[in-house]
Amino acid sequence: MATDKELSDFLETAERRAFKQAVYAVRKDESALDIVQDAMVKLAEKYGDKPAAELPMLFQRILQNTILDYFRREKVRNTWVSLFSGMHQQDEEEDFDPLDTLEAEDGSEASESSYDKVERMQVLSLIDEEVKKLPARQREAFLMRYWEDMDVAETAAAMGCSEGSVKTHCSRATQALAQSLKAKGITL
Repeated sequence: MATDKELSDFLETAERRAFKQAVYAVRKDESALDIVQDAMVKLAEKYGDKPAAELPMLFQRILQNTILDYFRREKVRNTWVSLFSGMHQQDEEEDFDPLDTLEAEDGSEASESSYDKVERMQVLSLIDEEVKKLPARQREAFLMRYWEDMDVAETAAAMGCSEGSVKTHCSRATQALAQSLKAKGITL
């Protein structure tokens, strides 16, 4: 049984990694914060009485399910919004949104040109495709180390292998990704 202190310490250490993982999945900081908070609350409410050693795996599963729930809600919301948006005519005055007149901050996503956005999305899509092509253990080690920001010891414990194996899997994965992306003309 995890004590309140152990649960609190675990959530404090997992928060940053979980946020990075959620941002990578949903690409919206605000939504990612909500997802992480929801996952933490679910873990504390439903699984706070589990042993401390089980918390990382439980939290990872809860986080993944919460991300999937987010996408399901967005799909339903977008369906209803698109259905109802075409049902009524809007006057020209209602079309004006003062927020549209504000300029985007330099360096933000909103200030990117359409070309830059499309190019960035294409590069991310290619990287995602190449990550999916990696062997399962290499992909698992790579994502835990570089996307979830887990250290070598945590990754080894989660994967059930030695720290040396984690380093080997990560090295092979980065080399394979670098070669395949370079072959496609992408240098990072």
